[in-house]
Amino acid sequence: MSVSASCFAEILNQLVALTEAERDALAELEKRERHHRRGAVIQRANEPGNDLFILRAGMMMSYVLLDNGSRQILRFHFPGDMVGMPGILYSEAPETLCVLSDCVICPFDRSALAELIEIHPRLAALILVVSQIERVALTDRLAMLGRVSAKSRVGALLLELRDRMRATDKSVTDSFTLGLTQEEIGDATGLTSVHVNRMLRQLEEEGLIERDNGRVTIRNDAALARAANYVNRYEGLDLGWLPDAR
Repeated sequence: MSVSASCFAEILNQLVALTEAERDALAELEKRERHHRRGAVIQRANEPGNDLFILRAGMMMSYVLLDNGSRQILRFHFPGDMVGMPGILYSEAPETLCVLSDCVICPFDRSALAELIEIHPRLAALILVVSQIERVALTDRLAMLGRVSAKSRVGALLLELRDRMRATDKSVTDSFTLGLTQEEIGDATGLTSVHVNRMLRQLEEEGLIERDNGRVTIRNDAALARAANYVNRYEGLDLGWLPDAR
């Protein structure tokens, strides 16, 4: 997939048509590039850091370590995501950012975000919109941890991953490369890797998904969404309140 001058602008442009000035301002955030391999830690929780990041290529995750030593994955990040936003509130990062595949990221100082907000208030509003979509999606997943079956949790995560990939890669239909270990799926859904394996096999046996050499195909989208109580939080948005571009 080709990468535009601003990957983040391509995401926001799906919400509302951006002006040339807005696109140029977002491209400024992506002037510097860093390449990382799978497993690299970009930012550690409880360590100081002033940078935010735009993910231009690859896949990342944010997570926290719990008192018992287990890991809770909070969010998977895809191209066009602004990563590390919770850190703008604190002198020390509240979560760890880790690379899940070979990645290209663009770091920028959070002072650049302040300047962007001052000059382009509509972009500030759009960043708020994206942050709230992510918050609601995270709330959905965390609410599932103690309320729905393991099969529903895994099914909902597969649908969420598919929909997130579609946002930046229009070639993604119902088949996609998962790119996650069963342990990582478990850390996002509150399950052991053994339980994740069992649920994936159950979804496959029920004809809801198909797996082949690391790829997952959603065989029955509607039935899987019903079984998983899944809602695509990137749809059904009401953005009529957004300010006009300056």
